[in-house]
Parts: sequence; C-alpha cells; structure tokens
Amino acid sequence: MSLWLSHPLFLPSVIVGITIILWATSLLPEFITALLFFTAAMIAKIAPPEVIFGGFASSAFWLVFSGFVLGVAIRKTGLADRAARALSAKMTGSWPQMVASVVLLSYALAFVMPSNMGRIALLMPIVAAMAARAGINEGTRAWYGLALAVGFGTFQLSATILPANVPNLVMSGAAEGSYGIHLNYLPYLLLHTPVLGILKGAILIGLICWLFPGKPQAMREALPSTPMSGDEKRLAWLLAVVLTLWVTESWHGIGPAWTGLAAAFVTLLPRVGFISGDEFSSGVNIRTCIYVAGILGLAITVTQTGIGSAVGEALLHVMPLDAERPFTSFLALTGITTALNFIMTANGVPALFTTLAQSFADATGFPLLSVIMIQVLGYSTPLLPYQASPIVVAMALGKVPARAGMLLCLALALVSYLLLLPLDYAWFKVLGKL
Repeated sequence: MSLWLSHPLFLPSVIVGITIILWATSLLPEFITALLFFTAAMIAKIAPPEVIFGGFASSAFWLVFSGFVLGVAIRKTGLADRAARALSAKMTGSWPQMVASVVLLSYALAFVMPSNMGRIALLMPIVAAMAARAGINEGTRAWYGLALAVGFGTFQLSATILPANVPNLVMSGAAEGSYGIHLNYLPYLLLHTPVLGILKGAILIGLICWLFPGKPQAMREALPSTPMSGDEKRLAWLLAVVLTLWVTESWHGIGPAWTGLAAAFVTLLPRVGFISGDEFSSGVNIRTCIYVAGILGLAITVTQTGIGSAVGEALLHVMPLDAERPFTSFLALTGITTALNFIMTANGVPALFTTLAQSFADATGFPLLSVIMIQVLGYSTPLLPYQASPIVVAMALGKVPARAGMLLCLALALVSYLLLLPLDYAWFKVLGKL
C-alpha cells in the first residue's frame, strides 16, 4: 500500500481523476473545476507552472476568446440578423425544407462565427420568430424539432470546421501542446465535411422530420430590408478578410487563432471598432475561456507527467488494435472515444484521447495525425445530451424536454455508427490517411 502511495504517478493521477469526475458529473460549475485543478496541481507541484497553465498559451484558448468577441460584434451591428433573414427568405411551407433551412443556417454561420454558444444564442430567437410566422407554437413537437436542429446542427455538423467547435479547439490545442502538430483549416475541412458534415446533416434532417413532424403554414411576406449601415459594411469586410485568411492558412502559415485575435483587436479599438468595454465584459464568456484553458492544461499535464502513457498501455491490452486489421482498429479507436464520452463531456474527450494518440498509432500502424482525426466521429456523436454542452444550452433555451433530446441523440448515434462509420473509414482510405 505504501509503495502504491509513493508511486510518482499516484498524486497526479488523483488530481487528474478528480478533475475529470467533477467535469463529468457537473457537481461544480466547469470553470470552478478548472480553477480547482490549477490550484491543486500547483500546490502539489505535479508539473511546472508552464505545463499546468499551458492552456493559456495555446492557440485554442485564444480562438475561443476571439470567437466570443467577434460574436458580440456580429450581434450588435445586426449583421448576423440580416444574414439570417437573407438565408431564411427562401423557406416555404414545406416541413423538410424548413428543418433543412435551420440546419443549414446553423452550419453556414459556423464558417464565420467560431463560437458555438454564440451561434446558438443568436439563432434561437431568430428560429423562434420564424416558427411563430409559420404557425408553429412553442411546446409542440414541431418546435422541439426546430430547437434541436439548432443545437445538433451547431454542435455536430460544426465539428467538421476546425475553429467552429470547442472539442475541435481542444483537440487542436492538445495536438499542438503534446506533439507539436498544427492542424490546418482546409485539410481538416476536406477530411471530415463529406461524411460528418454533408451526409450526417442529411441524416439529421431526415430524423428530425420523422421524429418531430410538423406542418408549417405559409409564411407571411417579410418586411423590406433596410440598407446596410456603415458598421455592418465594415464588419462584413473584416469577416471576409478573416475567413479568407482561415481558408488560405496553408499558404501563409498564420493560424486561425492569430487572425481571429487580430480581428478581435480591431473590433475592440476605440472609435474604430464595434463594441465598448462594457459590451465586452457582458458578452465575452470568460467562464468558458477558463474552462477551455483548464482542459488544455490538463491534457498537457497528462502527457508531461506520464499518465497518458500509462493509461495508453492499459488500453492497449484490452482494445483490439491490430496493424493487420485496419477496419477493426478504426472501429476500436472510435469505440474508445465513445466510451470516454460516457465519463467526460465532449469537450474533455479529445483532451485525453489526443494524449494517448501516440500509443494508439504505434499499435495500429496508422499515422499519428490520422489517429488524432479518427476521434472526431466519436466525440461529435454523443449518446446523451449532457455529453455536449451546446445541445444542452439549445434545449434549455428552447425549453425542450430531456426525453426529446435523448431520443434524437440515440437515433442519430445509432445511424451514425451503423452507416457513417464505415463510410468515414472508406473516405480516410480514399485520401490515403490509413
């Protein structure tokens, strides 16, 4: 017993384990758990300060921060509302078209608005207004379907866009901090969008129409749109420049975080920008930023202390990872991600999985980068709503009962694992990633 207690990994494992349990059970608010991790890790001296607080130096942290700032500016200027009205103008009385419009709108905004929480906060009142015009009242099954379309479209489909989802940012930060691997915007988009974006989006629309049927009335004519203000035009140009720099990252080598941070800086400039200090204070969710920094710091600590290697060795003995059976290995890696999703939120899964990726790569013979990418299907397909905080937020804003959210979660997960997983494997093979 004393030998066990004296093991160098005992105390770090206890601190990491308690942190993960608290995040999984939500016994404490997520940002308070992050602060507890920082405090306990520093007092116990389980790693140097630059490791424990390494999340604050990660590009993922600053991309989350800049996403919140840009989200505030987009909402304040009215640009997001204008874009949403323009995109929804083609909606008709068809229920499948209405559901598809909401899903596509949530997906489209992910390209210009990195914050998934910001997109949900923006879209829910817009979707509610569109539903009212179509004769769909809150509290009906049709309304539940539209609200879930916002949550699932925002979280699950945006997993295919690198800067648009917190788990993606956690994975990117963990890969950068643990292995020095920098994920690029365009290759990431090409790898995941065909299967996990387009096909999964089509399945999501079909399931919502089936499980939450509705019959919208013909929409009334919208009020004539007013001309764009000067602030809207300037912000639109700024966002166009940012999006161009994100898409062309492989050419100029400047990461999305730093172009986003530059845009946030311009947005905050007095007399030049779009938001004031008070609007910054009220609109930027510092709690989420601290939470992300805590997750990334934990991921780096797990790697540096050797916990990741120890857990990886344990999993290697129980999971069917075999270089001679690539599909079985692909299935097993997805299964590991899914299993981790039961005890952790989707934000925390890539923090742990990515730290174990090298061991998985050695066992399967897959390239390290491919192993890191395989987990996206798993963490973007929660089995229960609590595993994905954006879905929970959308359900809360739309007053969707837990049973409705759970039904869609389980149905989409079942179809994804039976149909999309083999297609995802085939797409990896086509691109030469396995």
